[in-house]
Amino acid sequence: MNPNDAIITLQMELNKKYKELIEQAYNLRQTDSALSDISEYKALKLLDELNRLKYLYREIQVCLS
Repeated sequence: MNPNDAIITLQMELNKKYKELIEQAYNLRQTDSALSDISEYKALKLLDELNRLKYLYREIQVCLS
């Protein structure tokens, strides 16, 4: 598996988890705001990681070109 495939696979997994956490935060917003905040925080941490992976992937593409 080359680095590009590994990054893309990890991005897809993190994106799926991010969407689940955002949906969970939205669903909990009315019933338990503390749990909603925790889910949203975890989602934001995943979003930060996704942005780092996007940057890494872009840098690898530039280096290979």
